[in-house]
Amino acid sequence: MTDAKTILIVDDDPDFRLPLRLQLEAAGYTVVEACDRDEAHATIAAQRPAAVIQDLMMDQPDTGFTLCYEMKRHHPDLPIIMVTGVASETGIEFETVTEEERSWIKADVILAKPIRFEQLKRELDRLL
Repeated sequence: MTDAKTILIVDDDPDFRLPLRLQLEAAGYTVVEACDRDEAHATIAAQRPAAVIQDLMMDQPDTGFTLCYEMKRHHPDLPIIMVTGVASETGIEFETVTEEERSWIKADVILAKPIRFEQLKRELDRLL
């Protein structure tokens, strides 16, 4: 990539953020990180990223949904990829296939943790 696009990673787990940061940087992206909702909002206000990769469950069970909703309300064209380990832990799956699902899950894509970088990269290429 000649023009490095900035990706914001929002996740409370530094063990998830670090390897993802390294993979994204190796792929030519500039990466900024936030560990919670407040940091995410501050980062977006300071420097608008090209896309966001965010966790579903952080400090509160609904933080991911709330953060995604707030970001889309203020920046409707901002691509958001939500990543979650909820499906593997609980069996509850979230998708954005139907109109009803898209009405309350504002993410553009939902990927299950552990994510495969090739799949994530393919989604970023499609969204950007």
